[in-house]
Amino acid sequence: MALWDICIRRPVFTTMLMLAPVVMGLTSYGRLGVELFPNVDIPVVIITTTLRGASVEEMETSVTKPIEEAVNTVAGIDELRSTTREGISIIVIGFKIERDGEQAAQDVRDRISTLLPRLPTGTDPPVVEKFDLNTAPILTLVVSGGAGRDLREVTEIAKKRIKEDLESILGVGAVILVGGETRAINVQLRPADLRARGLTVEDVRRALQAQNLELPGGRIDTGTLEFGVRTLGRILSPSEFGDLVIATRQNPDGSKYAIRLKEVAEVEDGIEEPRGLSRLDGQKAVSLIIQKQSGANTVQVSQSVKQRLEKIRATLPSDI
Repeated sequence: MALWDICIRRPVFTTMLMLAPVVMGLTSYGRLGVELFPNVDIPVVIITTTLRGASVEEMETSVTKPIEEAVNTVAGIDELRSTTREGISIIVIGFKIERDGEQAAQDVRDRISTLLPRLPTGTDPPVVEKFDLNTAPILTLVVSGGAGRDLREVTEIAKKRIKEDLESILGVGAVILVGGETRAINVQLRPADLRARGLTVEDVRRALQAQNLELPGGRIDTGTLEFGVRTLGRILSPSEFGDLVIATRQNPDGSKYAIRLKEVAEVEDGIEEPRGLSRLDGQKAVSLIIQKQSGANTVQVSQSVKQRLEKIRATLPSDI
C-alpha cells in the first residue's frame, strides 16, 4: 500500500504525523541558546600583571620580560606580544589553532607559578585568562544621584546594593564597576621633613605595609568548641594613620624617640586616584558593566538582570 493511500484513508493519523515535528520544533525553538558570537574555541591566553607606582621601564625589565621568558617554552605558541604601561603589563599569547585553549591556559599558569618568587615586591599575582568572545558585556547600567548627593555615596550604593546583588544572579559572570569615587586615606609626604629626619619614601612605604594589615591569630580550643582568632590591624581613620611610627631614633643621651607619620606627611580622608570615568547627561556617574558566564543564554541572563533591577530599584533612595 502506497504512503499517499494511507494518508488518504487515515486523515487523523496523517494530521498527527504532520503536527508531531511542528510541536517538537516549537518546543526546541524555545530552548535554543542565543549568543552574540558563535561558540568558537580561540587558543589565545592573556596575562595581566600590575605593580602600582612602577614606571614603564621598571615594568618592562622586572615584570614583562621575566614573564615572557617563563612562558616562551610553552608548546604550541604561534605569536607572543606584550604591552607595558605605567604600573601594568599585558602579554597576549596566541597558540596554533589545533591547540586546546583550556590546556594552553593551564600550561601558562604552571609556568607563571614558578616565576612568582622572582617578581618585585608588591606585584599583584598575574591574572591568566583564556580569551573568550562570549565574555563581551551584555548590558551596561549607569547609576547617578541627585544634585545634592555626593558621588562617593553613589559609588557605595552602586557597589554594595546593586553590584553585589547582580553578581548573585544565575548566569552572570562578572559585574565591573567603572567610574565613581572610592574612599581612600591619602598620604602626602613632605620631602623636606623626610630629609631632615634621614628618612626615604621607601621607609614610609615599608612601615605602612607592615603596620596596616590583619593576620590570622590562631585558634582557641575550649575542649567542646573551637574559635577562630584574628588580629584587627586595619587602620580606618586619618588620625590613626598619623600616629603610626615610621622609625625610631636615638638621642645623644641614649634614649630613643619615635618618628610618626604626621611629622613627615599630611594624612587626609580622600578618594582613590580615578582610573576610569563615567558620565550621564554630562554629570559624573557610575557604570556597571555586566558580563555573562561562558555558555549561558544571553537573552535569559538579560531578562533576569532586568527583573532583579526592578526589585533593587524599589529599595534605593528616590534620587538614585
